[in-house]
Amino acid sequence: MKKAMLRSRYFFSMTVFQKPTVFSWLKKNTIIEVICSLLIILFIYAALSKVSDYDRFTVQLSKSPFITSFSKQLAWGIPAVEILISALLVIRKMRLIGLYASFFLMSSFTAYLLIMLNFSYYIPCSCGGVLEYLSWNEHIVFNVFFIVISAAGAVMQHKDIYA
Repeated sequence: MKKAMLRSRYFFSMTVFQKPTVFSWLKKNTIIEVICSLLIILFIYAALSKVSDYDRFTVQLSKSPFITSFSKQLAWGIPAVEILISALLVIRKMRLIGLYASFFLMSSFTAYLLIMLNFSYYIPCSCGGVLEYLSWNEHIVFNVFFIVISAAGAVMQHKDIYA
């Protein structure tokens, strides 16, 4: 009987290769929750550090060669958008919009940083808190990480909603 079971389809249907076991303990909803939590922490921390040191943040923005004329509006707009995106990520029905907004905002920050690194002689760091101690390359890697997880979260959330 045991030999028959080993040769049968029963044995091969229960193999490790046919079932995803590496992350079987993780559910898609858990991964989405972790991604949203990381993004919320990032955006709330960044917004609070910018607002808490508003004068320095405004001065750094005004030193940027590309956004000097918009520095006053951006000084309030960026933290407001970060808080708004965090609120969208908290509300389950709005989470997909929040993930798309996170992807767009982090992509915009990264594109701006790359443009500044390639076309500007002076690069002011308007990041707040711990992030200002990162090198430019570390900052790009940091941003790309959050771009990737926000894209992954958006794809998973989209499939979850429209499946």
